[in-house]
Amino acid sequence: MSFLEGLLWLTLNVYHEARSEPQIGQLAVAHVTLNRASEKNKTVEQIVTAPRQFSWTFLQKSYMPKESDAFVDCLQTAMKAMTTPDFTDGATFYHREDVHPKWAGQKNYVAQYGEHIFYRN
Repeated sequence: MSFLEGLLWLTLNVYHEARSEPQIGQLAVAHVTLNRASEKNKTVEQIVTAPRQFSWTFLQKSYMPKESDAFVDCLQTAMKAMTTPDFTDGATFYHREDVHPKWAGQKNYVAQYGEHIFYRN
């Protein structure tokens, strides 16, 4: 996968998962995506489109962003994530603070950024 393809899929994931979050929350979502790709030796596209990993990939009929300004912001965030060190201590999981998944109790809490809580194995 090319750098640009990875950047596009990372941008789409940040856009659909965290566009309303402050930049630090968006960056953390991007780093989780990149951490998973690195850990599993897969492309960003493979991580983002894996079954039941990110809700937007199976709950929406279209991946096309509807808010162009938010998409540009997420593109800048994705680029920053791809070119800066991970600050999430290797986080590979997250959920919104108003969701309580069963798996969270089996993971190590890292931090909360915006409305998302981050974990690692």
